Amino acid sequence: MIEHWQQVYRHLHAHPELSGEERATARLVADELRALPGWEVTENVGGTGVVGVLHSGPGPVVWLRADMDGLPVQEETGLDYASTVPGVMHACGHDVHVAALLGACEELSANPLPGTVVALFQPAEETGAGAQSMLNDGLLDRFPAPRIVLGQHVGPLPAGLILSRPGTLMAASDSVRITFLGKGGHASQPHTAVDPLLMAATFVVRMQALTARQTATAATPVLTAGALHAGTRPNIIADSSEVLLSLRTFTDGSRARMIEGIQRLAEAEAAAAGAPQEPKVEFYDHFPVTENTPGDTERVLAALAAASLPVMPMENPITGSEDFGAFGAAAEVPSVFWHIGGMDPARFTQDDLHYMLTESALPPHYPSNHSPRFAPDPAQALPAAITTMVTAARSELTRP
Repeated sequence: MIEHWQQVYRHLHAHPELSGEERATARLVADELRALPGWEVTENVGGTGVVGVLHSGPGPVVWLRADMDGLPVQEETGLDYASTVPGVMHACGHDVHVAALLGACEELSANPLPGTVVALFQPAEETGAGAQSMLNDGLLDRFPAPRIVLGQHVGPLPAGLILSRPGTLMAASDSVRITFLGKGGHASQPHTAVDPLLMAATFVVRMQALTARQTATAATPVLTAGALHAGTRPNIIADSSEVLLSLRTFTDGSRARMIEGIQRLAEAEAAAAGAPQEPKVEFYDHFPVTENTPGDTERVLAALAAASLPVMPMENPITGSEDFGAFGAAAEVPSVFWHIGGMDPARFTQDDLHYMLTESALPPHYPSNHSPRFAPDPAQALPAAITTMVTAARSELTRP
């Protein structure tokens, strides 16, 4: 059936849907689950979420999670199954997650073990709202409570390579919108105006000092400007400008200091420019730190390694973010998350692998998640991701 799941993957990749709009994706997931023996399917959980339950007698309850949403990115892969939706793409591999979890559901129902498997197909991971929306819709009351929650994320690594660590795995994340309010005017007479574009540009340069002053922390925060919007024509000074930031932190203290610093620096730039009003600073789309439960993480990774799957321990957490941890936190049970490679291993030279190991980073010439050129190889990514999820689930179902 792997050919079928590759076809499902290609369909999903060609028809991405943005966060909270995954209606066609959810219908496909529900139809595929209902075609498998033993699965009870519930749709519209937390909006467009889908939950499948496989009862196989008394035993532990294991939750498996995949996210479904795409991103507002114009695809540039050149694939024959590239996105048919202008400006929307599965640039983060959630199509791999969905197809792989469906494939795992097929294997788990074909060869069931005592216990219960709950498959969560989650909407809106990219906005940080999807997991909580499912929980707010009574997820813990409506479905069997888990003993453990498992999840995985595909990345631009050799297919099947598994990376994880106990404790902090991924950073907390906040999106920030700063609106500088100036006084518009004619470009030929800037002395009669208060230029909000200049405020925004100066702020973006100065904000780099905020992270530089936290280099002594165990994991330095990351602050990136992803967008700067202002004006309509070269000869018009606008009334306002907007800066969009992405903040990544690893501790509550670091996050609080960065939030205070962003607010202070924005207000100082406006004051220095003589702005008529203070800037508006908004924080939204918050993701908590992703924590892998110690003990349980080592046990799951050991089970994967015992099945001859390539497991590579991570020395440091990464600055990407996830809302996966909300499920385990709400249920007060362990959770284990790992990253799995989705690219043809033949693409990676020995120098590439050495760079990855020594720098804990992807070589610069590889398209990363969220790139318009990010393209996992389904022929190798899907079998690896299905096998990994099934192996982890079975190891937990058979645990006394």
